[in-house]
Amino acid sequence: MENVIDTLKARGLFDNWSGPGAYDLLKNPAVVYCGFDPSADSLQAGNFVAIMTLCHYQRAGHKVLALVGGATGLIGDPSGKSAERVLQSEETIAHNAECIKENLSRFLDFGPGPNQAQLVNNLDWHGKFSFISYLRDVGRYFRMGTMLGKESVKQRLNSPNGMSFTEFCYQTMQGYDFLHLYDTYGCRIEIGGSDQWGNITAGTDLLHYQRNVDGYGVTIPLITDSAGKKFGKSEGNAMFLDSRKTSCYQFYQFFLRSEDASVIRYLKAFTFLPLETIAELEECVRTAPEKREAQKVLAEDVVRRVHGEDGLRKAQQATQALFGGSLSGMSAEDLLPIFKDAPSQDLARADIMGQPIIRVAQLSGLFKSLGEARRMADGGGLYLNNERVGTADILTEDRLLDGRLLLLGAGKKNRRLVRVIH
Repeated sequence: MENVIDTLKARGLFDNWSGPGAYDLLKNPAVVYCGFDPSADSLQAGNFVAIMTLCHYQRAGHKVLALVGGATGLIGDPSGKSAERVLQSEETIAHNAECIKENLSRFLDFGPGPNQAQLVNNLDWHGKFSFISYLRDVGRYFRMGTMLGKESVKQRLNSPNGMSFTEFCYQTMQGYDFLHLYDTYGCRIEIGGSDQWGNITAGTDLLHYQRNVDGYGVTIPLITDSAGKKFGKSEGNAMFLDSRKTSCYQFYQFFLRSEDASVIRYLKAFTFLPLETIAELEECVRTAPEKREAQKVLAEDVVRRVHGEDGLRKAQQATQALFGGSLSGMSAEDLLPIFKDAPSQDLARADIMGQPIIRVAQLSGLFKSLGEARRMADGGGLYLNNERVGTADILTEDRLLDGRLLLLGAGKKNRRLVRVIH
């Protein structure tokens, strides 16, 4: 079987390693881990790159450990941050950790099987330390000169906000994670984003000092959007894997709107499509970019794996609804993200039920007068929930969407969303 490093390089998922010995180690089944920060109650598209990378390792026959930072999440990783994070409560971090476990279970194979994935939480071992025992048993193996020389530390020390002692110690905790996972599972490879280099090498150094064994870090390039921003909460462009935070439609549209310059890179990173298939799609981008075939394949593949066939169906129906398709069976939660940019109006149920729809359209502000609404209906241009209505049509309960919404349209493009209130 092809070495997983070769696979990752071919798909743009390899950035660097702490030593070429990792390649030889991965010629046979090995144990690999990747950490996930529970700073939110859902992972997002930026984390999905790391998840996909873990999946490639598992597919290649390696055992993967997905570490949820129940302890490190209480501190907050300073890497790539210009200021210290706002610390979250133990209850919040514990809740987020459980949500992340659910996210990961959609993609990794947790068995049973010879190389089943395993979830671990670093609170299980860090929580047993006292401050004194941590300093004696762990802290004495870290050298100040090395710690201060980390690029992520130097950037923060030279910034106006500086760096707290709490943040400074973060790398020792992640370093100890690697040692603990080596002792417990024989793990000798840690993977993470390229911004994690300092934390990862803290672990490889600790393995060397305490166990006289070579551990390796293998980093993943940060996947960025067309503006060069990485996907993430701090950048304001996070696409969460939880549909309650980012709807299936929004997730689908995010990838469907990928620019031609980025879509092939995304196909390699976010899908398991064969490289030959991706090469064919790249040719489509070059010869017929207006068809956006690559973007459609990308959006369908990613949403199908993140939200399942039902999620993909909802996303596609929502996309069709935006362009006049049927709204039948769609909930308010499905509809609101689609028409979030449309003008909206709250109308009392008592004021509109049983009224001519042209009157409701005028009350909504879609038309300035009842006469204008009537003329639009007479011309066949008045729509309720993407269905054409006439001057004699009356608003009844069965016409409400999810019992509380109406979508009015003057022609195909001028829309107004009505929230029916009591």
